[in-house]
Amino acid sequence: MSRTNISGNGLSSRPDARAIRVSFEFFPPKTEKMEASLWEAIERLAPLGPDFVSVTYGAGGSTRERTHATVARLIRETALKPAAHLTCVAATREEIDAVIRAYAEAGVRHIVALRGDPSGGVGTAYAPHPGGYVNAADLAAGIRRLGGFEISVAAYPEKHPDSATVEADIDMLKAKIDAGATRAITQFFFDNDHYYRYLDRVRSRGIDVPVVPGLIPIHNFAQVARFASACGATIPAGIAKRFEGLEDDVETTHLMAATVAAEQALGLAEQGVTDFHFYTLNRAKLVYAICHLLGLRPRDGVAASEPIAHVV
Repeated sequence: MSRTNISGNGLSSRPDARAIRVSFEFFPPKTEKMEASLWEAIERLAPLGPDFVSVTYGAGGSTRERTHATVARLIRETALKPAAHLTCVAATREEIDAVIRAYAEAGVRHIVALRGDPSGGVGTAYAPHPGGYVNAADLAAGIRRLGGFEISVAAYPEKHPDSATVEADIDMLKAKIDAGATRAITQFFFDNDHYYRYLDRVRSRGIDVPVVPGLIPIHNFAQVARFASACGATIPAGIAKRFEGLEDDVETTHLMAATVAAEQALGLAEQGVTDFHFYTLNRAKLVYAICHLLGLRPRDGVAASEPIAHVV
């Protein structure tokens, strides 16, 4: 299979570390303790100079206010470029447009446009909100209409659970790109061949925007396995076996997680991937270590262990 143009830049061999670009995903905190953990993670990762950092949006718009507050604080107190997630769920077009305008007023210039999970939770069927945006392509078009935003969308190497086929899923990705998106970020995966095969199919459809691989370190195997089951991502048997018997051994789990994630990231880099998106789960240590292996170092001589004045 073809391994060219992997991240939209045509590289076909392991890139120089200076070409590596990363982005980090965080979720808005629910408690003061979680807020402290979030900002500790941001402080740890910020010196790596991410291309952007994204903040998730809960099912049914359940974290709308917390997402906005987190993004606003990132703009106000850091030099990072935040990307706010936005979904179609549980809101009319007018309500979503108001959120988009509020982000613009806060200084946000990048939105991750998503359909969103059904407000009824896992196992319930998705249905567009009456008077709302129908899907992510429709939402991307609405964001473009309001103007002034970079738009990223989701891609699914193993297809979205609601898609009948991979081809139907790629049809939807093309619709999102045609609607104005300029970047796709993949759902996490653990077998790099899923990504390579998917990228070949995407490129054959004439989709030439960057398709950035999303990676998730396995901090907690049971938790990540639940996430994978919900989104249709498979965990290879060989990886699952590595975590057997480690349910109560946090330290060894983290060592194993670092090994698995490093193997995956370095494997992608060796095939020319230069852009990586990390689902951090608001934890920084493993992500930082993987970025270090990819050759990233703190920018401008700022040590990662030092306080960052514009963050805290």
